[in-house]
Amino acid sequence: MITKRRALESLALTLCAPAAWAQKPTSSGSASTWPVKPVRLLVGFPAGASPDLAARAIAAPLAKSLGQPVLVENKPGDSGNLAADLVAKAQDDHTIGALINGNLTIAKLLNPKTPFDPEKDFAPVAMVGTAPLVLAVTGKAQGVTPTELLLWARNLSSQGKYGTPGIGTVGHLGMELVKSRSGILATHVPFTGNPQVIAAMLAGDVQLALLPPALVKPHLQSGKLKAIGVTSPQRSPLSGDLPTLREANVQGADLEIWTAIAAPAAMPPAAVTRLNEALADVTRLPEVQQALLTAGWQAQPGTPKALSHRMRQDTSLLGGVILMRGIKIEA
Repeated sequence: MITKRRALESLALTLCAPAAWAQKPTSSGSASTWPVKPVRLLVGFPAGASPDLAARAIAAPLAKSLGQPVLVENKPGDSGNLAADLVAKAQDDHTIGALINGNLTIAKLLNPKTPFDPEKDFAPVAMVGTAPLVLAVTGKAQGVTPTELLLWARNLSSQGKYGTPGIGTVGHLGMELVKSRSGILATHVPFTGNPQVIAAMLAGDVQLALLPPALVKPHLQSGKLKAIGVTSPQRSPLSGDLPTLREANVQGADLEIWTAIAAPAAMPPAAVTRLNEALADVTRLPEVQQALLTAGWQAQPGTPKALSHRMRQDTSLLGGVILMRGIKIEA
């Protein structure tokens, strides 16, 4: 009797136990175990650049959330595309990138020789931060209100000049977008960076530019430059009380610069989910949001789906400008 009862108990335990085929072995890609070693966070710009500051604002709290070090590595070159290519080709499941608009949207449209495809080679993880651009004009511009300054800019006709940090940058494409929506006809003058653009504006060599709020703010306060408005759909905490271009009746020119985290397309989905959840928690922390604001970014927690949508949206918007103006960067 005892033997029969034990046999029945043994059979019951066998039937209730999870089948061997149903038990998935753990791996570096499972949500419960990833990451199993330090995470490399590649940045395509030098230390101190805006994307670098965003990456360093999240690195320490992200490491705490993940339980592994997050090591920021600067790999500057080709407007961030060098780092983007390293991320796209990484095979260790522990290399990710803090990448900008251009890397994740229009890189291959601008230069067909770009060695990665933004649409196919990345797994979108999450947005980190966004920022508007300020449509600024020289302090000698006639007018005070956005409408008056916009009229002044239109009246420059093609004799006016606008500066950018280079061909194919968001400042360049964004200004061409603004031109197409506002009636401004100024001619493009590329420089090596935004500081050089501002210097040229202060010297009177160029009259307009789309500039990051943090860079233009002190010159607006001194009166050496004036602002028509910001390119974001709503007013931004990064640009104080500056109105939007919409408020100046410039429609269809909504544009923001942004930094986002992307992983190689081959990274296991469970690892992407784990990383996204950790980033969402981190970018909601008040101290991280303040650090991002100080670095020139407004925190934007979100899902991989939301980032993927933003990538497609900006590819369509800026890709249209590229096709309309015939803009190309030759390698």
